[in-house]
Amino acid sequence: MISIVLAEDQQMIAGALAQLLNFESDMRVIEIARNGKTALEAVMRLRPDVLVTDIEMPELTGLELAAKVNVWAKQNDVATKIVMVTAFARPGYLRRALDAGVRGYLLKDAPSEKLAEAIRVVARGGKSVSPELAQAAWEEADPLTDRERAVLRLAGLGKSSDDIAAALHLSSGTVRNYLSSVMSKLMAENRIEAFQVAKAKGWL
Repeated sequence: MISIVLAEDQQMIAGALAQLLNFESDMRVIEIARNGKTALEAVMRLRPDVLVTDIEMPELTGLELAAKVNVWAKQNDVATKIVMVTAFARPGYLRRALDAGVRGYLLKDAPSEKLAEAIRVVARGGKSVSPELAQAAWEEADPLTDRERAVLRLAGLGKSSDDIAAALHLSSGTVRNYLSSVMSKLMAENRIEAFQVAKAKGWL
């Protein structure tokens, strides 16, 4: 029996996914988490075979959650594998998910039998990613560093350079340097355009 922790903040979707998975004779959803933080706690407490998570969630995003679970699993010799189910077909998201240790990546509009089969493959130690998405993910590399991404994310929320500097414990000059670098890499005229470009490509 494949034990599953399901991380999904939308109650209706979480209920539907759990019901579909529990219909499978070899699977059981043992807990549903409404945000990334409680999902991490559930994984550490229950040590499921598979974590199925969305990307956009409160507290911790699915990408942040995947990275933390992957590190924890390796440190504690736990075999929990990660499958991401998302509405985002953006190659940047997939590439970051793979870098975070995700072994399965499916879109929410995929047939339910595809999800069940992906979970089986991942639970056995394999990978399950749409070939089209996988190819696109490696065609255009994410040019942003983690620090540039953090700065740009706050800039996209309308924060000033001083506000960003305070939030990230940087100097205002360093923040401006990061934003200048980001705009250059993304060929954007301003920070808002840079944010929009990065968001569209799944780099944030």
